[in-house]
Amino acid sequence: MQTEDFSFSRRALLVAGSAAAIATRGFASAQPVLGRSTTSAEPAEAFTLPALPWKEDALAPVISANTISFHYGKHHKAYVDNLNKLVEEKKKYAAMNLEAVVKASYRESADAAVFNNAAQVWNHTFYWNSLNPTAVTPTGALLERIQTDFGGLDACKTRLVDAAKSHFGSGWAWLVVEGGKLAVVTTSNAETPLTTARKPLLVIDVWEHAYYLDHQNKRADYVQGVAEKFLNWEFAAKNLG
Repeated sequence: MQTEDFSFSRRALLVAGSAAAIATRGFASAQPVLGRSTTSAEPAEAFTLPALPWKEDALAPVISANTISFHYGKHHKAYVDNLNKLVEEKKKYAAMNLEAVVKASYRESADAAVFNNAAQVWNHTFYWNSLNPTAVTPTGALLERIQTDFGGLDACKTRLVDAAKSHFGSGWAWLVVEGGKLAVVTTSNAETPLTTARKPLLVIDVWEHAYYLDHQNKRADYVQGVAEKFLNWEFAAKNLG
């Protein structure tokens, strides 16, 4: 079955109809282009909050429905709402898809708010798709790369967990392709691999709102639970290509 790109309309995040649809249309191989070509004659559309690829209680007890209701329904939604307001003011971004907004606003000091909100919309959508309640062990080319570059799946998970636990402050722990090899990196705040030559495969959110309602200051419990139970290796394989 051919895999489609998980894409966004010119300024709207397309909502997949079901968890299976989102899994199939995940951030596909190669760096995804989150949008379609448009012309200035087309009416502006607001970015919208994409649907979760699973039910809110699907990751409990590691991530409770209560946490998801705030993390997705409040934080993620706020980034989308803020981005829409900002783009209304910053007309140069009006015709861009989400990925283009992230890249164009990066390191533009006057547009830091645009970048922060656009990147957080993208990062969170990538994070939801990096999780799967019925996650399976990686196979095929991805497993071969994991064995070659990390020495095995356990070593890969350990590297990702250690990076997520030790990252100072708010941010993200990513499994990426960098320089032709798999690597684990972290980014702070809204930073994202989209602005680098790295290709993201998976991510774990380590902002406090991702885990504090369930684990308080025990970030390690949250990270370990995610790594052991919910990493979406099928999504990673699609991104690897």
